[in-house]
Parts: sequence; C-alpha cells; structure tokens
Amino acid sequence: MDTLAGLLDGPRARGAFLLRSILTPPWSLRIQDEAPLTLVAVVRGDAWITPDHAEAVRLCHRDVAVVRGPDHYTVADDPGTPPQAVIHPGQRCATPGGAPLTTLTSLGVRTWGDAPDGPTTLLTGTYAMPGEISRRLLEALPPVLVVRDEDWDSPLVGLLAEEIGRDEPGQEPMLDRLLDLLLISVLRTWFARRDDAAPAWYRAHRDPVAGRALRLLQNNPATPWTVTSLAASTGVSRATLARRFAIAVGQPPMAFLAGWRLALAADLLRQRPDATVAAIARQVGYGSAFALSTAFKREYGLSPQQYRRAREELPVTAAGAEPG
Repeated sequence: MDTLAGLLDGPRARGAFLLRSILTPPWSLRIQDEAPLTLVAVVRGDAWITPDHAEAVRLCHRDVAVVRGPDHYTVADDPGTPPQAVIHPGQRCATPGGAPLTTLTSLGVRTWGDAPDGPTTLLTGTYAMPGEISRRLLEALPPVLVVRDEDWDSPLVGLLAEEIGRDEPGQEPMLDRLLDLLLISVLRTWFARRDDAAPAWYRAHRDPVAGRALRLLQNNPATPWTVTSLAASTGVSRATLARRFAIAVGQPPMAFLAGWRLALAADLLRQRPDATVAAIARQVGYGSAFALSTAFKREYGLSPQQYRRAREELPVTAAGAEPG
C-alpha cells in the first residue's frame, strides 16, 4: 500500500457527508465544519472558494476542488457576496447571526438549496475523520487544489451527480466508494500535472531504487527490515540505497519505516476497536505491545489506548444528513 492509497484504503469514506446544493445568485456559504478534507464539484454554473488564509479560486463547470481543513473557508457565487449561511461541525447550518436557517431548505434526497431549478449546482463530499496514514498526504496539500475539466477525462463527477439523489438499498456504500474514487482520481491527476508541488515521497516512487524500496516497506511493514536486507531486496548496495532513498524521500529508509508503522498502528487502533495493542504491534512490525506503546507515545503524545479512546469520542457525521 502506498501513501496515497493509504488515504483511502485505511480510513475510507464510511457514511461520508454528501450533498447536492442548488443555488441562485447571490449566494454565499461560510464553511466552519472543520472537516479535514472536502471535495467540491461543479455540475452546473460556477463558484468561488475563498480560504481564510489563501487566495480565492474560481471553479467552472465540471471542475473539482479538494479543500484541506480544518481551516475555515467560503464558497460563493462571487468573493464579495456576504455569507448567508454558516456550516458548523456536524453539518449544523445557521445564519451568520446564529439563528436557524430558513432561506435554504431541503429539495429532496441529499439535496438542499433555494430553488429546484437554480442555475448553480454543486456536489459536496466531506471526509470527517481521516486516519493518521493520510496525515503525510494532507500536510503536502495546499489549502485548495483544483483539477479543471479540461485537465482530465473522467465520468466520476457525472456518476456521483446521478447517484447522489437516489435512495435505494445499498446507496450509502455506493456513494462512499464513488467519493473515494473521485478523490483518488483528482489527487493523482493533480500530482501528475503539478510535479513541482508533489511531496518528495510521491515523486520518489518513480525512482527505480527508492521507489522499489518504498513499495517494499509500505507493503510489508511487519518484515524485520534492516538497511542491509532492504538493499539486498532492492538489488543495490547499502550505500547506494541509503543515498538514493534519502535524496528521493528526504529521510533515511528506517526513519520512513518507523513513521509508516506508527501511522498504520494509529489507523488500526481506530478501525479495529476489539484488536489488542499486542496484535496491532505484530501486524505493523513491533515485537511487543510495550515497544509499540513506547514509540507511539513518543510520536503522538498519547499511549495507544489513550489515542483509541480519544478517537472514539470524536463526532461522526451522519450520512445523507442535510444542513439544518
């Protein structure tokens, strides 16, 4: 599993918040839900996304944006339009003054807005709880990244638009998987076109030495790797491996492996509440629960059990819920 795949193969969308918004200008939504990651796709019309600490970005027909949280931002027909609604954590929607919102209402299944035939239609998909595997990726992303319609040829926006308004058996997991596919497709396209902005560990996969070593470490974290055994599996000398890996990835192989193992452990603690710390330790390459606990607390400031309890207390967004 590579780090990009880890974003979706670990904490994949599970009952993600998905909403179709149909709006008539002037409109402006202040987003303060503090979600770690949100996708916004324009099905009809256009929109502006204005992060609090970055420049406004315009989205046109079939463009897709990925917005990195938890910072607040505004989505509007124009950057100058004052907010009419504020989206709070848990997708609670209110007026800027805090009163219940009445100007935007339900228009059907997972559909919300001011008129069923408004000129602007947006699809929003929100990941409420990404796991620690994704932290390495999220930290590499800008506040807003955009893939333009002309930059890729994908049917996923259309498929999501078609499915989001349906209410049939199995609809929730279908929408989750469509959202996952859209996210990973957008990120792959963006990284491919913005090689200068891609993180070192992403570019390193193209290096024949560092890339092979990365895949070995990521796919086999429980293996008792040493620089010597990794070099032998990669087919180069220890010195060559250490040099190529450090240049491509930005850190030595064993330092990368240590961070990867702890990220995997963090995800498993949340995803498998019945698994013991000892079982998770074995799965990610630690010889004992004590060894994992020591390294984990040094990295995250919490023991594995404390981390698990803290994650269990986080709120989870209800699938298909509409603001308000």
